[in-house]
Amino acid sequence: MTTFVDRVELHIAAGNGGHGCASVHREKFKPLGGPDGGNGGRGGDVILTVDQSVTTLLEYHHSPHRKATNGKPGEGGNRSGKDGQDLVLTVPDGTVVLDKRGNVLADLIGHGTTYVAAEGGRGGLGNAALASARRKAPGFALLGEPGRSGDIVLELKTVADVALVGYPSAGKSSLISVLSAAKPKIADYPFTTLVPNLGVVTAGSTVYTIADVPGLIPGASQGRGLGLEFLRHVERCSVLVHVLDTATLESDRDPVSDLDVIEEELRHYGGLDDRPRIVVLNKVDIPDGKDLAEMIRPDLEERGYRVLEVSAVARTGLKELSFALADIVAKARAAKPKEEATRIVIRPKAVDDTGFTVTQEEDGLFRVRGDKPERWVRQTDFNNDEAVGYLADRLSRLGVEEELMKAGARAGDGVAIGPEDDAVVFDWEPTMMAGAEMLGRRGEDHRFEAPRPAAQRRKDRQAERDEATREYDDFEPF
Repeated sequence: MTTFVDRVELHIAAGNGGHGCASVHREKFKPLGGPDGGNGGRGGDVILTVDQSVTTLLEYHHSPHRKATNGKPGEGGNRSGKDGQDLVLTVPDGTVVLDKRGNVLADLIGHGTTYVAAEGGRGGLGNAALASARRKAPGFALLGEPGRSGDIVLELKTVADVALVGYPSAGKSSLISVLSAAKPKIADYPFTTLVPNLGVVTAGSTVYTIADVPGLIPGASQGRGLGLEFLRHVERCSVLVHVLDTATLESDRDPVSDLDVIEEELRHYGGLDDRPRIVVLNKVDIPDGKDLAEMIRPDLEERGYRVLEVSAVARTGLKELSFALADIVAKARAAKPKEEATRIVIRPKAVDDTGFTVTQEEDGLFRVRGDKPERWVRQTDFNNDEAVGYLADRLSRLGVEEELMKAGARAGDGVAIGPEDDAVVFDWEPTMMAGAEMLGRRGEDHRFEAPRPAAQRRKDRQAERDEATREYDDFEPF
C-alpha cells in the first residue's frame, strides 16, 4: 500500500456564480413597484496553502477530484445570493504546481503560502442592478459565470539543506539516523529506503535539515529504479553528499566508479552542477573498508573533492562531517539575497487598448476574443430576447461593431465570440444599434424577431394584385 506520494494529478473545479434574479416588487395598490431582483453569489475558489504538518500528497492520490461550492442565485426583494465557500487544499512545504504541459504555475515554499488554483465564477446581476433611466424595468437578469476548472500537477520537492546520495545500501539511512533523530528503515538489502527521509541536525549555532534520497543506480535519470522518482528532492539542497560504500560485497563495484555513475546521473538530470560536493567514505570500521578508503582518498582529493572518512556503526568522523556541512550551509544561506516584502506593481492599461481583438480566419469567420466580450456572452440568457438585446447594446458600446467594420465584415458574415471549442456564433447585422427605447414588452426585443421572407413575398404579391385591380377600376373605356 502506498504511504508516500510526491506527484499527483489533480482535477479541480471552482464554484459557479449564482444567477441573478428577474423580479418585480408587488404589494397592495402597487402592482408594478419596480425591479427588485437580487444578484447571484460568487462561486468558491480552489486555494492551495502550505501546511508544515502535511508531508505527503497521499490524500490527493486517493481523491484527485476536488470542487468548490457554487454561489446561490439571487432572490426577489433585493436579496443577494450567498457566496460559495472556498475550497482550501493543504499541501506540503516545497510543492510545485504545474499545468499539463509542465509549465510551472507556482512554487509554494514557506508555511502559509497560498495560491489560487481556480477562481470562482462571478455572480450574475439581478434586474434591480441592471435598471437605468432608459431601461426602468428590465425583464431579464444576468447568468452566473462558470467557475474555472482544469487539471494541475502537484510535485513535492523536499526542502532540505543537505542531500545524501549514493548507491543502494551505501549506508545513507544509517548515517542520517546517527546524525539526527530520524528513524529510517535500515536493512542489509538494496532499496530498503523507498521514500525520502528528513532529519534535523544541530552543529554549533547552525541548525540544518538533511535528506536521505533513495538509492540511485545507472539509468536513474531515465526512469530506471527509484532514482527518477526522487531526484527532484535534491533540487533545493545547498550541498550534495556522496556516500560511498568502501566495504561493498559486489566484485564489479568500487567507490570511485560508484561516484562517477552517480555524477553522470546528476548531470543528465541537470540543474545541479553548481552545488558543492562532499565525499563521505563510509564503513571504515571494517578493516578492508579502511584500507580501500586510504587507497582511493588521494585520487578523490586530486579531483577537487573534500573527503571525509566516517563510520555510522562505530560513530567515528561524524562530528567533523556535521560541522563541515554546517559551514557550507551557513555560507550558502549568507550568499542568498535577502527576501524583500512583495511590492505591489500597478500596470494600467493603455488608453487605446480596447480590451478585445477581432481577427478573420481562413474560412471567412470573424472571431472576437477578449475578457469582457467573452464574459458577457457567458452571462447572457439566449432564451430571452431582451437579454440578447442588452448584450448587443454592450458590444456596440464597447466598439465591437466598429472593429468588425474595420476588419472588413459585412452584413450576414459569421462572427464568433470566444475560443474555438466554446464560442457563440451568429450572423452579423450592423443595423442592430443600441437603444433601450426600441424595446417592446418585458423580455422581448423586436430587433431579434425571426424574419419571415415567405410571408413578405405573399404580401408583396398581394400588393401588386391590389395595385393592378385599382388600375383596372380606374380605366375608362372610349
